[in-house]
Amino acid sequence: MKEKTVFRIFTIYEHEKEQDYLRQMHRSGWKFCLLTFPGFYHFEECEPEDVVYQLDYNPEGLSHKEEYVKLFEDCGWEYLQDFAGYSYFRKPASETAGAEEIFCDEDSRLQMLGRVFKGRLLPIFIILVGVMLPQLLLNLFSYRDYPAAAAIGVMTALCIGAFIRFAWLYYTVKTRRKN
Repeated sequence: MKEKTVFRIFTIYEHEKEQDYLRQMHRSGWKFCLLTFPGFYHFEECEPEDVVYQLDYNPEGLSHKEEYVKLFEDCGWEYLQDFAGYSYFRKPASETAGAEEIFCDEDSRLQMLGRVFKGRLLPIFIILVGVMLPQLLLNLFSYRDYPAAAAIGVMTALCIGAFIRFAWLYYTVKTRRKN
């Protein structure tokens, strides 16, 4: 059986794009097998099939992993692996009821986004406020080290961009919940 490895990077707020990518690969005859750091997706050749992939960010679920996985298996989802706090599941589209997802409603999707915020974005925010911004100001005004200030400024802008993008995603899901 043929295997292939593809390098792809998805950011923390692009889990839906990652799910779509894995589904498209399966439709193309490449079944997802494993994800390794820093973004190597391992596939094996298979019969093309429409398979739904879903990701859940729940690092707390790992402390009672057997029960966590069983919950999804009872609903027909095949557990694949955990990577960077995300758990990967799949299910043939023929066994789903339309646009079935592991999240039964927008409230549970918002809860997952809250877990992503606490587990991923909050530590970045603490580093940004506690380390990067003070260093930026020191390099600009005290040391007058403009190249260092520029590098720190770029990293700060990237962090702020990540927060804005995540806030937009959260707002979008919250708005859908109200409708």
